[in-house]
Amino acid sequence: MRLTLGILIALGSLGLLGFFGPSSPAPLATSARADSFTVDPVHSNVLFKVMHNRAAYFYGRFGTVSGTFVLDSEDASKCSLAVEVAAESVDTRSERLDQHLRSPDFFDAKQFPVIRFESTEVEAESPGLYLVTGDLTLHGVTKSITIEVEHIGTAEGRGGLVAGFHSTFVVDRTDYGVSYGAGGPLGSDVELIVSIEAGKN
Repeated sequence: MRLTLGILIALGSLGLLGFFGPSSPAPLATSARADSFTVDPVHSNVLFKVMHNRAAYFYGRFGTVSGTFVLDSEDASKCSLAVEVAAESVDTRSERLDQHLRSPDFFDAKQFPVIRFESTEVEAESPGLYLVTGDLTLHGVTKSITIEVEHIGTAEGRGGLVAGFHSTFVVDRTDYGVSYGAGGPLGSDVELIVSIEAGKN
């Protein structure tokens, strides 16, 4: 399923890790020319946007993000990424709403603590823009999706080399068994906005 550009990680129905935080994704294999990076949880963001009451957009975020990626500037097929979000870390600025989103009505965070995307194929569309196919696991359901990922840049940071990526895409939450309010006050399509900064290993 190919998704349109304009979204990464906001999910318009929610849920994630548990009280112990997300597990660390397994390190990804690298080629001789590739650089391996670890996601900086402080400077990375996963947001979601969903229609509410058929009248306005509602936004939220996930506070716990982890992952790794491999960047090979000469061969896109050698690139890979794995990102995890803790469902328990959903944040809407309302504790009452957050608790509902963590419940079985939405993310069921205790049973399905992690939302995970892991790439299976990466293609270069144009300089700095990649078409990434991978498995998205949400609410215990795994489906293959294709998203556009922009490599924002690579530069020297305080702790060494850093790289940044950004992606925007839409997911139909009902495809993952999260159907509370669908067809009524809450939209089925969730726009995800994912902005990742990571440091070289």
